[in-house]
Amino acid sequence: MDKEQALAKVGLFETMNPKYLKGIAGICTERTFKPGDYLMKQGDEGIGLFIILSGRVRIEKTDASGRKVEVAENGPGDIMGEMAVFDGSPRSASVVAIDETTCLVLASWEFNSFLKTHPEAALEVLPIVVKRFRETNDALTGLRAIRN
Repeated sequence: MDKEQALAKVGLFETMNPKYLKGIAGICTERTFKPGDYLMKQGDEGIGLFIILSGRVRIEKTDASGRKVEVAENGPGDIMGEMAVFDGSPRSASVVAIDETTCLVLASWEFNSFLKTHPEAALEVLPIVVKRFRETNDALTGLRAIRN
């Protein structure tokens, strides 16, 4: 599968015009991680997003007491770290490869530069980002209601 096809299968880019998808594919790099390698660590600067092409990763958070908690397991087609591309915030969780894992990596500065020169592409991504934010907000509201 080529980079464009991989991007087109990810929610953030699935409705994007093919000409912009091709441009974004051109600035992605492919990187392979061995089992046990960290793709990102909680608290580190968020410098880009990762799209899993093959393999599996574990997402884990360290709580206030220093205990590691497994949050999720992701595989091919999953995207991680996309919010850091937009706001540059530190990583909220760590991601470690379970199997040999190959990812497309899109650096924040590359993506932001692309969006500045192609603002129409930003307008295509914005509704997806807002939708994900709303879904997260709704999920958290539901959790809050259960606790009360």
